Amino acid sequence: MCRMQSRLKNIVALAGLLLSLGAGLPAHAAALRIGLAADVSTLDPHYLNIAPNIALASHMFDTLVAVNPDGQLVPGLAVSWRAVDATTWEFRLRSGVKFHDGTELTAEDVLFSLDRPATLVSSPGPFTSYTKQIVAKEAPDPHTIILKTARPYGPLPLDLSSIFIVSKKAALHAKTADFNSGKAAIGSGPFKLVQFLRGDRIELARNEFYWGEKPAWDKVSLRILTSNAPRLAALLAGDVDAIEGVPAAHIERIKADPNLHLEQKVSWRTLFWHLDQSDRPSPFITDKAGKPLPRNPLRDIRVRQAISRAIDRQALVSRTMEGLALPASNLVAPGIFGHNPDLPVEKYDPEGAKKLLTQAGYPDGFALMLHGPNNRYINDAAVVQTVAQFLNRVGIATRVQTLPLSVYFGKARNGEFSAALLGWGSLAGDFALRTVVGTSNPQTGWGSWNWGKYSNPAVDDLVRHALSSVEPAQREEFARDAAGIALGEYAVVPLHHQYATWAMRKGLKYTARTDEFTFAHLFHPQ
Repeated sequence: MCRMQSRLKNIVALAGLLLSLGAGLPAHAAALRIGLAADVSTLDPHYLNIAPNIALASHMFDTLVAVNPDGQLVPGLAVSWRAVDATTWEFRLRSGVKFHDGTELTAEDVLFSLDRPATLVSSPGPFTSYTKQIVAKEAPDPHTIILKTARPYGPLPLDLSSIFIVSKKAALHAKTADFNSGKAAIGSGPFKLVQFLRGDRIELARNEFYWGEKPAWDKVSLRILTSNAPRLAALLAGDVDAIEGVPAAHIERIKADPNLHLEQKVSWRTLFWHLDQSDRPSPFITDKAGKPLPRNPLRDIRVRQAISRAIDRQALVSRTMEGLALPASNLVAPGIFGHNPDLPVEKYDPEGAKKLLTQAGYPDGFALMLHGPNNRYINDAAVVQTVAQFLNRVGIATRVQTLPLSVYFGKARNGEFSAALLGWGSLAGDFALRTVVGTSNPQTGWGSWNWGKYSNPAVDDLVRHALSSVEPAQREEFARDAAGIALGEYAVVPLHHQYATWAMRKGLKYTARTDEFTFAHLFHPQ
């Protein structure tokens, strides 16, 4: 019996030795397994413009302009780009790039890829917003692209960071189903498709033709684990090597586990309140007896400022967000193009908030219902509840209703709420301003997420100047000026910038990204 126990001890010791030796082997000796927090609906890189699909497509396809982990534009398939004049852009393509099938990537593939989004007329979320500024295009040689816009348009390189380049040969007559089957999923990215099992996993293999730094992994398995508990359980059980979307409640547990560690970064996602500024009685505002008010108090800048001053952002970040956020004063996070460093975070001032309400004609406050999602952002339902507590302290009798995202977004976009929570991620301040606070215009797409119906022609004019500036410094100055005016008028009430968090086994390191994307090629062995 003792001899048997001794043998078992030796086997365990040998297994431990082999595991420790395995940790030092080249990374390509093993596959990488990642638990994803959201489902991937299609592998067609031009069909549905949503974050999970974009993150997955980035493994197999490249863009002309890439985005680095800090949210800055860097060369992708284009080694350089420049504005020849106010309406003409030149992109010089990288030489020697090959698709997964070994064929060479040329300017013809790029032109085809820029045209393809407009042909997918049944797309529920098209990519055409990134290409509609282009009115003419040509390829004077196999490695040069000339693009013309109808009017001066500075953000074109940023737009093209969202258009994936596909093989014209493989995709010319392809349907979206052909990408999902793998038949047309021929890109030039760091990985190539092995198998797509919708709702379960995506299997990838290293692209040996890749022009950039070769991934550390021969094989990658991206598992779809949309619920927090199973995703975390898979990591703890060793069924996956890393996960995204780490539940806030389990951060400390992971930190205390010697076999795991975290990678974090302030993300591009800013959470803020849209306050209804329509010239009508607001649907969820009454007096404290429940009687609708004859006019909308949120149209008064003093009321909006009072709401902002009533919120203790530091407490919100440290307690409700459990340290997974940074107090916000801008629509875009620090480091993002157009972030205005001169805008301070609003100081917590409940007494000042009460005085502002009195000045606005509401010395006894009023009643308000806050609305928000309960399954979209980190601790989103708790954030809404916390803000309600702050508002109650200054005399605004506040109730809360949180809804599933599938219900919430539709109602919010229809203007059915008085105060609605939104999280927005953008790599440029002028883009965010145009969409979130620009005067609503269905023809141009401006203000498509302007739930509060804020409108200021001076802000619109500055944003237009920013978007038409092809000189980056000038463009950023216009964007910062526009942000200063809009946020000075409490067009929205910023709360915080989320942290993006990944958890992984010991021995792995991830280059955390501002845009919250999870890329297998950014995982490396330590």
